[in-house]
Amino acid sequence: AAELALGPDAIERYRSRLDFELQTIVQMGFAGYFLIVADFINWAKTNGVPVGPGRGSGAGSLVAYSLGITDLDPLRDDLLFERFLNPERVSMPDFDIDFCQDGRDRVIDYVRRKFGEESVSQIATFGTMAARAVVRDVGRVLDLGYNFCDQIAKLIPVQPGKNVTLADARKAEPLLAEREKNEDEVRELLELGEKLEGLVRNVGMHAGGVLIAPGRLIEYCPLYAAEGTKHVISQLDKDDVEAIGLVKFDFLGLTTLTILDLAERSVRAMGLPDFALARIPLDDAATYQLLSAGNTTVVFQLESRGMRDLIRRARPDRFEDVIALVALYRPGPMDLIPDFIARKHGEQRVDYLDARLEPILGPTYGIMVYQEQVMQIAQVIGGYTLGGADLLRRAMGKKKAEEMAQQRDVFVAGAQRNGLSRTKATQLFDLMEKFAGYGFNKSHAAAYALLAYQTAYMKAHYRSAFLAANLSAVMNDTDKVRQFHEDALANGLAILPPDINASEYRFVPVDGQRIRYGLGAVRGTGEAAIEAIVLARREAVFTDLFDFCRRVDKRTVNRRVVEALVRAGAFDALDAQRSKLLASVGRALEAAEQAERAASQSSLIGEAEAARGGIHAYVDLSGWDLRQKLLEEKTVLGFSISGHLFSVYERELAGFARTPLARLSPGDRVWMAGVVTQTRMQMTRRGRMMVVTLDDASAQVEITVFNELFEKSRDKIKEDALLVVAGKVQRDEFSGGLRVGADELLDIESLRARFAARLRIAMNGEADAKRLQQLLAPYRASGGGACQVVVAYRNATAACEVALGDAWRVRPDSRLIAELGAWLAPENVQLIYGAAAVAA
Repeated sequence: AAELALGPDAIERYRSRLDFELQTIVQMGFAGYFLIVADFINWAKTNGVPVGPGRGSGAGSLVAYSLGITDLDPLRDDLLFERFLNPERVSMPDFDIDFCQDGRDRVIDYVRRKFGEESVSQIATFGTMAARAVVRDVGRVLDLGYNFCDQIAKLIPVQPGKNVTLADARKAEPLLAEREKNEDEVRELLELGEKLEGLVRNVGMHAGGVLIAPGRLIEYCPLYAAEGTKHVISQLDKDDVEAIGLVKFDFLGLTTLTILDLAERSVRAMGLPDFALARIPLDDAATYQLLSAGNTTVVFQLESRGMRDLIRRARPDRFEDVIALVALYRPGPMDLIPDFIARKHGEQRVDYLDARLEPILGPTYGIMVYQEQVMQIAQVIGGYTLGGADLLRRAMGKKKAEEMAQQRDVFVAGAQRNGLSRTKATQLFDLMEKFAGYGFNKSHAAAYALLAYQTAYMKAHYRSAFLAANLSAVMNDTDKVRQFHEDALANGLAILPPDINASEYRFVPVDGQRIRYGLGAVRGTGEAAIEAIVLARREAVFTDLFDFCRRVDKRTVNRRVVEALVRAGAFDALDAQRSKLLASVGRALEAAEQAERAASQSSLIGEAEAARGGIHAYVDLSGWDLRQKLLEEKTVLGFSISGHLFSVYERELAGFARTPLARLSPGDRVWMAGVVTQTRMQMTRRGRMMVVTLDDASAQVEITVFNELFEKSRDKIKEDALLVVAGKVQRDEFSGGLRVGADELLDIESLRARFAARLRIAMNGEADAKRLQQLLAPYRASGGGACQVVVAYRNATAACEVALGDAWRVRPDSRLIAELGAWLAPENVQLIYGAAAVAA
């Protein structure tokens, strides 16, 4: 408070809160716990390991904030210490600490050094035999066959957050009970399964739990040495280690912290050496504009489709709103969202049962959102201490009837003593009881909201640095790289292609508008290979493929790596003909080996000349067409960075499938086209149904193909193939997007054969008419599937179009189109389609 110059009243509030917290911490014996946590967190911060702002109820402690354990001021954000620690609390509090994913192990190693290897271990976790797993395991032992066991296992329902037992499954799934009754194998399987259900199946290491003992751990609990590690692990799980009095610390890895750290360092390197996320304002207009627009891809906690829709409707304009949205977007409180939004925008009146509730519920527009609000109401209206209010909150969450009846009497009596009528007190308790069941911990929501805000701020102000960091974090997930790449383009950034002379291992911001593609995102390379390339490049830029192969370390940069880089276009700045380069990789590596052998045998004077010797001739090969180039890119990048596969067909189809996927509307019956990006099979009441995702660069749309049409067209439905679809556009109630029910499917060959009316060929005065005859001759045809040839001729003085006679009608075969395009250039060859109606 003194640092923030908040004035004497505020300083007194902070001092009073500190005194109260310190008294409670010392009284309950947790001073050592706080100091240990502060020690390793501050070590992490001073040694380059990013730490999260806080997580869970610990963010409500001013002492934790003062010690650097958390980054949230609990008085500013109205967070309660008693939610974390109070004399009436029965369970042990703990700090859940997020560390940068890459640096988490460094902090654990520091703790081992600080407190001694013999006093520190990680914690075991026990995997038990759940219902589905036990059915499959027992069935395998009984030799019942995989498909049989899989059928039975899939009859056991999955309920998120609940452990469904075999007994639960019998009640919930009548077919399971019926098969148990009628089939001996099923009966035996379930009987044996119930005897084993819940038993420990395997032992592993807890993702974040770390024990620190006051002496040698072996004096407190049994240990074991996990396979693949030199460190020991407790043989007790997290609940049992607490039961014997040991203290557990949660060291959690969070990739978002790695991303923010990488982005922050990039911003400093780009000319803002003093930039620090810890000092950004929480009232930045550009950040709230970005959030309100739903531009939240790569924004922590806010990037799901449902959350984007919520944010667009809510239009947050203050940090308190972000906290509330993080808390509300969960099953249960989601029902409150419409009221929250309407009240925020003044469309619904905010009423309070009692005026004393306004300071508590005002920040959330009269709606109970947080557990802390229930506690504050119990304190202000019911006369509870905040410790007692925490017990009330827990009782409400457990929904124990006898305990709730007692608490109701206590609350109503206290409220009456504080001037509230019995009727209103009962009404208020009912509201509290209803909301406490799914109220959210505000301290946790505030900590996550801070990370959400920081990521949104970075995207709003330092887009290239932030998106480069996000792309670097997902380099091994090509689907994510593609998604983030598209988001970068949508946000006005240019992604420069991979380049052996310019790219690093990671994606890096070139400036505020451009990102250079990271070579580590090229499949088949690896960090060691890319670091070897960057090291060799420091001496001088590479001049060609042969120079590259001569200078890099071939122990890590092998043929597979070089070929992947060629396919990705990383040599394009030196030579753009990738087909020639790919065919020459073996020759270049051989030349490099010859040069090395010659250099080792030559005298010092002749060494440089010997190194330049060898075979330097490229393999003579024609270039790839655009489709081949894009497909080769996709094999190593997961998608095509140079363009979209649909662009290969876009000009040809413009006169046939006239409506881009982005402009489809419910009720339309049209021909549409796109490249197949994904397929999945579903079972429906009508039988099998294939769901095909089409992409035409403007949008993606799901096409449903029912069994009869699927069987007839299955050879056409292939990933990366062009698909032309006739069907009706419908609103998808589940996703909120569009879906098309397919009536007819065509690939490019069947489309051309059925609907191509003319083949238009543009030629100039230098073109050879005999060459045209030679190319057309093998494809001459008559009758159905043949189209007229029109030659558009132009020279320096005249231009005309000539329609060739029926004797020169041709099949519009893909090979003919490719051969003509290779001769005259693709833009001079065009198929023109006749009109085609979609059946009603």
